[in-house]
Amino acid sequence: MRTKADLGRKPRGGRRKLRRPRPPGGKVLQRLFTYLGQRDPALNNDIVATIAVPKAARPNYALTKHALKAKPVTAASAARRRPRVPVAKSYAAAIIKAAAKLSKRRKAPVARRKTKRPAFGAPPPGPTGVWQPIGPSQVPNGQTYGTNRTDVIGRVASIAVDPSDPKHLLLGAAGGGIWESKDTGATWEARTDELPSLAIGAVVFDPTAPNRVYAGSGEGNFYSNLGAGVYKSTNGGTAWAVVASAPFIGVGFFDLVVDPKAPATLYAATTNGFFRSTNSGASWSLRRAGMCWDISVHPNGGSVELLATFGDGLFVSTNSGTSFAAVALPSSPAAAWLRLAVDRVTASPDVAYVFGAAGTAAYLWRRTGTTWTKVTLPAVNHDPLNYFPNKLEIGQAQYDWYVAAPSNGTDQVFIGAIDTFRVSLSGSTWKWTNITTHGANSIHPDQHCLTFAPNSTTIMYAGNDGGIFRSANSGATWKSLNKGLGICEIEYLASDPNSWQWLIAGTQDNGSMIYSGSTVWAHAGDGDGGDCGVNQLNPDVVYHSFYDVSLERSANKGASWTDLKPPHFSAFDNPPTSLFYPPVEVSGLTVAIGAKSLVVTRSGAGPWTTVPLGLASGELPSAMRQIDANTLLVGTSKGRIFRMTWSGTTWTKTVLASPASRYISCIAVDPSNPLRFWVTISQVGPGTAYRSDDAGASWVNCTAGLPHIAINAVVVDPADFKRVWVAADVGVYQTLNTGASWMPFSNGLPNAMAVDLLFHKQDRTLICATRNRGAWVMPIP
Repeated sequence: MRTKADLGRKPRGGRRKLRRPRPPGGKVLQRLFTYLGQRDPALNNDIVATIAVPKAARPNYALTKHALKAKPVTAASAARRRPRVPVAKSYAAAIIKAAAKLSKRRKAPVARRKTKRPAFGAPPPGPTGVWQPIGPSQVPNGQTYGTNRTDVIGRVASIAVDPSDPKHLLLGAAGGGIWESKDTGATWEARTDELPSLAIGAVVFDPTAPNRVYAGSGEGNFYSNLGAGVYKSTNGGTAWAVVASAPFIGVGFFDLVVDPKAPATLYAATTNGFFRSTNSGASWSLRRAGMCWDISVHPNGGSVELLATFGDGLFVSTNSGTSFAAVALPSSPAAAWLRLAVDRVTASPDVAYVFGAAGTAAYLWRRTGTTWTKVTLPAVNHDPLNYFPNKLEIGQAQYDWYVAAPSNGTDQVFIGAIDTFRVSLSGSTWKWTNITTHGANSIHPDQHCLTFAPNSTTIMYAGNDGGIFRSANSGATWKSLNKGLGICEIEYLASDPNSWQWLIAGTQDNGSMIYSGSTVWAHAGDGDGGDCGVNQLNPDVVYHSFYDVSLERSANKGASWTDLKPPHFSAFDNPPTSLFYPPVEVSGLTVAIGAKSLVVTRSGAGPWTTVPLGLASGELPSAMRQIDANTLLVGTSKGRIFRMTWSGTTWTKTVLASPASRYISCIAVDPSNPLRFWVTISQVGPGTAYRSDDAGASWVNCTAGLPHIAINAVVVDPADFKRVWVAADVGVYQTLNTGASWMPFSNGLPNAMAVDLLFHKQDRTLICATRNRGAWVMPIP
């Protein structure tokens, strides 16, 4: 979603001016490159090998030399598919191993679940030693591209409606697991918090026996590196277990289909190809390699017809996926597909649709009988300075894209990209209506899925970056169903020093949010919420950022904001001059942002000074920590650490020893000893947690007992310097002996990515931010 960093004015209706154009793939692709590069730059090799990314759009701080030099994907190279082992396999296996150990050590979670928690009030104190959720369970006033606001929560990748009970819904959250509702979305329950991966790409009921449900872990749109296999439920989606890990470790799911006439046969569309199971998901075989996005099975089964979309086009099988033949679509593009979707009308299965994006154009075909006809689409918006709701926005086609046909209507189809359009046929004339951005009846953009209620052509559920929404009239109006869903993707946290019950958080595509004691959080800023901070001397003064070097200041705890307009540094520069989310630090009136140069003010509100850091090629600040208003530590994506010191007139840089030549994710300073530093490393390697007892002159590797995965944050107990906590891509860990050994500290915490930690000194409360399970707290005796 566009933010105020993109737009000339607050994005609520009308035309929105961009400050600068975006490269192919837009923000999403740059954020994906950063996310993977933080863990292992080699993970981006698969992205460059499967998505047509020009070399100019590849950030040098996050990619390997191979990926930076690789030729862009073409239609011809996409056709030269071959089976491959996903680069993410070893990383995903390490996540699975860590999650299994946590589950073995975790106490029974009944203590938290026994007591009914007020849905939208303050959380109960909870038992000692068990993490408690604090939301958000609801975020009113979330962003749309229309004139209204709506409740939002977090990204939904897949929605399934029970074919025998239209009130029974399941959804797959991008990194927040599977959630179940038995009352049409009025209430929700998390169902998979202890499974090895909460990244869900597809969920599907068995149409012949709806008590059987399947899910594909690893979200194809983004979190494919967290794939842990296929999950299965035999009681309608309440309890789940892993039914097959191989061959899906490190693989993302786009689609999962149960054959309607042979329900033991399942088909999977994944980042690593088209797979088939003939034994209810217990084992799988690769039937066609290469990127596979979508599957449509004839109502009489895959032995009659199965359509599937791949990186090299549309293919058909008449033997349940044993073999495939290419389908010639008239006037197909020469460019490689960015995404290709397919669906059919169940009641009239010879009517089918294919919707694709290639290069800078979008394409739609309709089949009647055996003939495919190209349909003229609305204009694609090629104007980088404006947004038009009557034009298609396809800049993120690799991330948000679908086509959905009602089960028994041959004159209507829905296409989803950043917005969703209802496409209606009258005679030979097509009518296009934007149903997700239309005045006061708009919902959050960035559309991922659309699912119809059983036996209905008008009741439908939309999943997007804002959550799940229901329409009873084909998209004319919408109702948010996001109350009670705990799937917010929090990136950063900052707190009021006087009370842990005031927090500000930056979240993925749902802006910045404020927690003030209720699980209903307040929306504080649009777009992507980046790093944030609080003036510890005057906590009414708070800051939040978007992406790139950007910062807004509030003097009234977020009631109103002023754009501080820091100088330009951007992840979209070539080469990049900042991370997608640059680090921000606040110490009294000293406010700093880490970029190719340090961007700093001594007044709390500008003017800004830029201090060159002398960084190497592909090196950017990745973590910062202020010791005081005059002293700042800066860690980089290449593992270097600098101490920046204010002399009274200038900032000077001192190069400290490097703990490891890998991505520094967090720096902590011992509150009882300003010479003792802690550093975490998110890129996998021989060490991921380090301690210095001499102000960075030397470092001790303190990794023993930690899993071999990304370590994202570190905090020190102010009352006991030997006690330290770190947050990892699954789990929180504690040491009681200054890092000599670590033990899990995750009782009650879901197996989501733990990405930020705060320790509130006055209230002795530990706070953890997760992707995509919101924020959690634990009182510390």
